[in-house]
Amino acid sequence: MTIKRWISAALLMLLLSACASQAPTAPAKEVRELTVMTHDSFAVSAELVARFEEENQAKVTFIKGGDAGAALNRLILTSLAGAPEADVFYGLDNTFLSRALDNALFEAYAAPALGRIPDAFKLDPGNRALPIDYGDVCINYDKAWFASKGLPLPQSLEDLTNPRYKGLLVVENPATSSPGLSFFLASVAAFGEAGWQEWWKALKENGVVVVSDWESAYYTNFSGSSGRGSQPLVVSYASSPAAELIYAETPLEEPPTGSIVADGTCWRQIEFAGILKGTPNRQLAEKFIDFLLSKAFQEDMPLQMFVYPVLPDAVLPADFARASAVPDRPASLDPQLIAAKRDEWVQAWTALMLK
Repeated sequence: MTIKRWISAALLMLLLSACASQAPTAPAKEVRELTVMTHDSFAVSAELVARFEEENQAKVTFIKGGDAGAALNRLILTSLAGAPEADVFYGLDNTFLSRALDNALFEAYAAPALGRIPDAFKLDPGNRALPIDYGDVCINYDKAWFASKGLPLPQSLEDLTNPRYKGLLVVENPATSSPGLSFFLASVAAFGEAGWQEWWKALKENGVVVVSDWESAYYTNFSGSSGRGSQPLVVSYASSPAAELIYAETPLEEPPTGSIVADGTCWRQIEFAGILKGTPNRQLAEKFIDFLLSKAFQEDMPLQMFVYPVLPDAVLPADFARASAVPDRPASLDPQLIAAKRDEWVQAWTALMLK
């Protein structure tokens, strides 16, 4: 190559390089932020969240607000102050549903998946609180403890006041705990407005232990999970034995705990999610509700939170289905009666049991 041609080629390369450096670059996609408040038991596979974030150019931050009742109280206080902490709330259940709706926390959203969900789960006709999962709050027992004592299991709520079960039961405070409130409502359903206080009085005299939340009851007081607690009976979930089986450090043939699912002893708990009023991220919040109702999330829940999906075509893991008991006749009350009387009942319970 001659000097002249070499100089021409060099000038051409410099010109092309300059043009390339001046070419406009594609703007980076904006990452949107979404804040989701949940109860402390919320869990989801990290890969599902990562997929949601990638598909929606989003970053999701989860805030755990305590037990469902405590998280709801926190949301109400911050919303009344005009400073809501989140865009979406997951973990509201049917025992606290009316309180959330009365405080107008949520914006309505008719998610496309609602058409595939059974009507029994859709308790808010206004679609402000959308059903995500359900489970049954029951009395769980330590199999080894009862076998070693040769003591028969209680088969009704009435049985729990029998002196043979003195000091054996731990329950959660219904004022601060969602399963605690569920168990309390089961007692109202069983004994009526005129009789529940007498039953709780008898239970107190029989040494029932009251703690503030499910984690304390199950992992500290209950003998069947840690082996260190003093109570072989605990208010928990009918799916808790499945968790004991699946997450056992040493493989087991059957779970070390069981659930009492006799008629009227359990309460069906339905959990909801809602878009918090005033969110600046309404579109992304809708996408997250759709994510919660997707088949992928619904099939992820059983082994993450040990609850049942509301989507009928979601497939249950085999061990979960095998080790979980489902009551034929859980207790129930008119939702309007719960809304009208819940606070009055809980105040009366607190005066009776904690003072």
